[in-house]
Amino acid sequence: MSFVICSAADNDSLHRTVPADDGVPIAVHEFGPADAPLTVVFAHGHCLRTESWALLRQQLLPLWGDAVHMVFYDHRGHGDSGMADPATYTIDQLAQDLDAVLRTVAPTGPIVLVGHSMGAMTILAYARLHPGAIGPRIVGVGLLAGAANSVTRVGLGRLLNGPAVTSLRVAVRRAPRAMQASKHFTRHLFEPMLREAALGTRKVSPRMLAVATAMLNETSLLTMASFLESLMRFDEMATLQRLGTIPTLVLAGSADVVIPFAHSVVLASQLDDAELVRLDGAGHSVIMERAGEVAGAIAALVNRAVAALSDPDAGPYGQDPDRGPEYAIAG
Repeated sequence: MSFVICSAADNDSLHRTVPADDGVPIAVHEFGPADAPLTVVFAHGHCLRTESWALLRQQLLPLWGDAVHMVFYDHRGHGDSGMADPATYTIDQLAQDLDAVLRTVAPTGPIVLVGHSMGAMTILAYARLHPGAIGPRIVGVGLLAGAANSVTRVGLGRLLNGPAVTSLRVAVRRAPRAMQASKHFTRHLFEPMLREAALGTRKVSPRMLAVATAMLNETSLLTMASFLESLMRFDEMATLQRLGTIPTLVLAGSADVVIPFAHSVVLASQLDDAELVRLDGAGHSVIMERAGEVAGAIAALVNRAVAALSDPDAGPYGQDPDRGPEYAIAG
């Protein structure tokens, strides 16, 4: 079963393949003119793909029109991007893939990065690996349903320390081809996660079920399992200071049991210019469950970034008197 949400505006998109530094093909979808005054890049979560942003994109396209160049891409091993050596399935490698995408599709001009779940973690790793880009190129950041560390201590992340996940990681490492052919084990592993996820609103919405179906049936088991170790060891608390004073959005649902809202509170508390948004009743799939509200929050983030660029005291972009008016983006 394929998880795809389409819109008429998708016909206007540009699909291309960007080679990662190690040659892995990264599938990229672009909307809006490449020479728009601002680029917004979206990084999806673990076991998801570009289509997870479709509902949100439908909200933003008519809002921004040609004023924003939107870029969506699939992580390696996900969606239409290529498979790779499982040893490269790490958050740091995803950050390097993000850099390759930026160098190719947005080589100049300001950029706002928006990440959901593992995508948010990828952005934090990018900030550590490419600190010189924060401010001069990266002028705003959106961290949706994300965390800086300790994803295995609270919420469903605790299951990553359980025997089922340990067995899965060992089995995939020892016999990747055999495990790749097995879907039953994956379903058995994720059934308790889906049951607990239902407790947030006491039911699983059709959109949550669509995501679950995509996770279980489309994402390679090798991909899913190989990223787990990196997720378990993830710790970028020290990186948060690298975001400096650029506008940041930290958003999550109150009913998120995968990465509980407490992680967002910690994130926001460590950032100098963060807006913390809590969407009551929303779960981990907040970008689909509450696409309209998330789109509004992202639009507000972009407007904050634009205002900072137009401020003569905001830094190198604001010091150019010819650049202020072109960054007036409606929100």
